[in-house]
Amino acid sequence: MNFSERVYAYVCRIPAGKVATYGQVAAGAGMPRAARAVGTALHRNPRPGEIPCHRVVNRAGRLAAAFAFGGKNVQADLLRAEGVEVREGAVDLSRYLWREN
Repeated sequence: MNFSERVYAYVCRIPAGKVATYGQVAAGAGMPRAARAVGTALHRNPRPGEIPCHRVVNRAGRLAAAFAFGGKNVQADLLRAEGVEVREGAVDLSRYLWREN
């Protein structure tokens, strides 16, 4: 399995109503220093709607400035539909960050 496939597999594990950071996804995909590469992989998401890339935010909880699948506000709308509160383009990681058991 290549890096992108590992990214997609990890992102598919993030439950609705939770988010993960790019760095967290990179570590979960076996390359902890590849957070930027996670962004590239998600931008190339081969299965939008199936791979929930909207659940990935930066290390400060900020959403993507120009979400790849539909425009600026789509990521916020998708997260809100799952019960995640988005304020001023960010989510509260202390509340919504997914922590694997």
